[in-house]
Amino acid sequence: MPSRHWPEPLTAAPVEHDRGPVLIQIVYRIAPEDRTDFLKALARLSAERRRDGAYAWGITEDAADPTLMLEWFQVESWAEHLRQHQRVSKADADIQAEVLRFHRGEGRPTVRHFLAFNHPGEGRA
Repeated sequence: MPSRHWPEPLTAAPVEHDRGPVLIQIVYRIAPEDRTDFLKALARLSAERRRDGAYAWGITEDAADPTLMLEWFQVESWAEHLRQHQRVSKADADIQAEVLRFHRGEGRPTVRHFLAFNHPGEGRA
């Protein structure tokens, strides 16, 4: 059953639903002593992301500040990402809450959405 706990993505202008791929980035601040448990919880979240349509997923750390962790995943289109927002189940929300409990930054982790575009002269921009 959908949990409907993800907010709608913020956009500067309406996005065509077939636009993509879409790169989603989530920035977490993780205490060094929580790193191992955070990465274990994130492995479970990775499976959820892939089950819900992500074709690529990863976690990286900031070279200058290893407490700053960046989760990223890609989906085929904006429409596919909007469907992800609609189909997060309560079980999925529980996994996400487990990951979020490790975040030590101010407020919630920062989420950004990046849209691919064709180069000028190759169709839509």
